[in-house]
Formats: sequence, C-alpha cells, structure tokens
Amino acid sequence: MTIRQLLPTVGERPLTNLYLDHNLRELAWQQARPFVYANFVMSLDGRIAIPHPTKSGFVIPKNVANERDWRLFQELAAQADVILTTGRYLRDWADGRAQEILAVDDPEYADLRAWRADQGLRPQPDLAILSATLDFPIPPILTANGRRVFVFTPANPDPIRAAEIEAAAGRLFETGEGSVSAGKMVQILAELGYQTIYSAAGPKVLHTLLAGQALNRLYLTQVGRLLGGQSFASILEGGLLATAVDTQLTTLYHDPEALDGLGQLLLAYDVVPSK
Repeated sequence: MTIRQLLPTVGERPLTNLYLDHNLRELAWQQARPFVYANFVMSLDGRIAIPHPTKSGFVIPKNVANERDWRLFQELAAQADVILTTGRYLRDWADGRAQEILAVDDPEYADLRAWRADQGLRPQPDLAILSATLDFPIPPILTANGRRVFVFTPANPDPIRAAEIEAAAGRLFETGEGSVSAGKMVQILAELGYQTIYSAAGPKVLHTLLAGQALNRLYLTQVGRLLGGQSFASILEGGLLATAVDTQLTTLYHDPEALDGLGQLLLAYDVVPSK
C-alpha cells in the first residue's frame, strides 16, 4: 500500500497513517485556536456527487469512491474532537442511506480506535449539526455513551422545534442571520474546549466555512475519471464569495494503486489568512 510523495519532498510513503501523521491536533495547539478542515473525493471533472439512481438527492459516485480514499477519510475523522454535519445527514441516516462517519467499530479501523484511546479521546467525536430548518431526527444511538451533539441554526428559529431539538440533542445555538455564522460557531466550539473540527458535510457547508474565514485546510482526493452529466455537486456551492479565498498546496501524493491501478492524486491546501 505504497504511495509516492511529491510535495513537500519526494519519496515513498505507506498509505496507512499518511494523514494521521499530519498531526492536526498539534497544528491546533500551535495556532492556539481550533484547526478546521474539510475533505472531498472528486472526479477529474470536479464531480463529488451525482443524482441518486432511485431516490431523491445526491450520492457519491460509486466509480469515484474507493477503499483507499475511505481509509484516509477515517484518519481525518479520527483526529477530530467534533465533526460538522447537517440535518440532511441525519435524514439520510434515518432513511438508511448514511453510516457512522468514523467507523471505529469496524475491525479494519481498530488501529484508529486505539489511537484515539491513546490520545485520551472517546471512541467517537462529538457532533455539530448545521441546520436552518431544524428538520431532522436525532437517532438515540448518536447520543449514546456520553457523546455530545450541538445544533447551530440562524437566529429566531421556530421555538417549539428548537425546544424539541434541545430536549433530544442537548444544546442549540443561534448564530447568524439567515444562515449559520461559521466564525461564531467556531468561537463557541473553542469555548467548549474543542481543538480539531472536521467538516464531513457538503459543498454548502464548505461555503459557510470559507465565507466565515473559518477553514484552515482542504483535503482533496482527485480520481482519474471523467463523469460528465448536467446535474452534479462540486466541492463549493453558494453565492460568490465576497473575497476570493487564497490557498497554498501543502502536500501532494500520487496513489498509483487506487482503483485497480488507475490511480488518484491526494492534495491538501492550506488557506492563506486574509490580510
């Protein structure tokens, strides 16, 4: 399971622990504030999701998703104190179309469960749910074993639904007008003691993070396949950003063994702080 590192130096690396060795928790400590990161796998023509073949909504293309990328996704999730997700994820969970984000109960990722234990972390990160409508269920399993769930919604939500959510999930925070303020959300999570925040959500949440100048790093897996299609999701969706977000490529790897030898690129971009 060897990959080729191209940046910042050239050499051979094992796939296992590739992203775990990025040591994101140390980066959070160095900057003295939460380290916020996101991750996507995409086709060469920029598709991260396409229409579900039989149901409403979008799904990750089967000919883009792969076990080697999923291993890296798990390594990123393992380093998180809290994972950002959305009401849509919980609706998909209730509909049987979603799984636990960090698969520590899978024997294949037992090493990641052990790594979290060595770090003094619970098996699962806590959850932060972004939702403007509060239209989602909270399965009891998500709050089992002391796991905390926080909900972030714009100001003035429906008071009855807000009370129901707090009764089921724990705490609800009103941040922003019309949409969630990423800056205020990260500030609240910092005050609650969280150091690493992983966005496992989609392109709209990425837009929220970028618009709020909250993102530190973007991980991308680019598969060497072209999909086409008129209806699709890309990594970023939303209005034109008021200020373009500059990034710098910090690591680059070529994984030649993915997808039966087709290969994929593994890229990580650090966001350049605005002046």
